[in-house]
Amino acid sequence: MSEIEATIAYPTQAAPRAAMLVIGDEILSGRTKDKNIGTLADFCTDLGIDLEEVRIVGDQKHAIVAALKALSAAYDIVFTSGGIGPTHDDITADAVASAFDRPLIHHPEAVRILRERAEARGWELNEARLRMARTPEGADLIANAVSGAPGFKIGNVYVMAGVPAVMEAMLAALAPTLPHAAKIMSVTIEAGRGEGEIADWLSDLQDEHPEVRFGSYPYQDGSRFTTRIVIRSRDEEALKKAAEAVESRLQSG
Repeated sequence: MSEIEATIAYPTQAAPRAAMLVIGDEILSGRTKDKNIGTLADFCTDLGIDLEEVRIVGDQKHAIVAALKALSAAYDIVFTSGGIGPTHDDITADAVASAFDRPLIHHPEAVRILRERAEARGWELNEARLRMARTPEGADLIANAVSGAPGFKIGNVYVMAGVPAVMEAMLAALAPTLPHAAKIMSVTIEAGRGEGEIADWLSDLQDEHPEVRFGSYPYQDGSRFTTRIVIRSRDEEALKKAAEAVESRLQSG
């Protein structure tokens, strides 16, 4: 079996806690508008993984290493995006190797994948393209059905490309292998009034319904300021009771 073939997913009783590290000067400069955060948030929600933090750092090795060490210690899963391409400023693999105190190698399976792809397309497998085969020693590969060049996993860190279509493909390959819990369900209720009118009793309801999480999201509907109340939980019955309680408070004024 290839190192990049998926294994069977396994459920966990408690929801895994995850963080994301977005890497790239182009994100911080505004030149590139990140799409991967939303994609990963949807992915985690669907698998019952709690995405709790997102950090963005530039192409500076010391910053990437520091963020990886902190996030890897604090969370069950860390996803990264960006910085594993063929150019000189793609330094994510170097930083991950340093964070885990592992030598950086050309992964034999990754080299094979890149060589076969290059031969099929008549490309030269030059040093720049070979950079995409670099991983920390001991890493496992993450399949890339779009462009071939794999991501990799080491410890609890999953290192993926920044190109949205490629990251989506890598997430699809990872999905069967990740720990997961029950999916978070949600109910959205239109309050028809501003946050200031609901804040006190919404806080009270949060205390009365600890199995759910309440969120209030103000917006302008074209003629007035109003609020959407979003209730989230993994417990369907608790979600139903909380929604009924919100509706009752809204109807009572």
